[in-house]
Amino acid sequence: MKDNNLKNEMLIAIIRNEDIGFENKPFEARDTRYASRAIVKNSKGEIAIFNKRLKNEYKLPGGGIEENEDKIEALKREILEETGCTIEVLQFLGITIEEKSNTNFKQISYIYECKVLENTNTLHLTTKEKEEDSHLLWVIPTKAYNLVKDCFKDLKGSKYDDLYKSLFMVKRDEKILEYYLKK
Repeated sequence: MKDNNLKNEMLIAIIRNEDIGFENKPFEARDTRYASRAIVKNSKGEIAIFNKRLKNEYKLPGGGIEENEDKIEALKREILEETGCTIEVLQFLGITIEEKSNTNFKQISYIYECKVLENTNTLHLTTKEKEEDSHLLWVIPTKAYNLVKDCFKDLKGSKYDDLYKSLFMVKRDEKILEYYLKK
């Protein structure tokens, strides 16, 4: 994947150090990671929120696009792992860009709105997610936004993700939900 197509994508937000309470530094993206994320709706109009209790973190489901995987394949894999649901993609919402200048790392996330086709009620969590005491919640979109927004001030790092990285994740998902609620 290349960044040169990003000009044609709908930009939801760019998150930088200043957005999470850190001093701005010059940014040179040495590494770039691509990810797919979603607002996943069930038949009751609730959306999936992934909670890592150990970190007091609430986030949208989704994750990195692996080598030889396209955006939608990655999305469906990540959603199945983190929610136990198979999904239908309803629409592409846009992208978010995280410019982590402390680590010169850029993450570009492709954001989708999806609906649940089947809920297996079985999560496929990684060791990291299990150790961070992760679980899934289904809540109305405004409650999801408030959970994500409110956890920012009490967020904790873990042995897997320092506070800096967690603050970026939460701020990104806050911006995505804010955008979604305004649509």
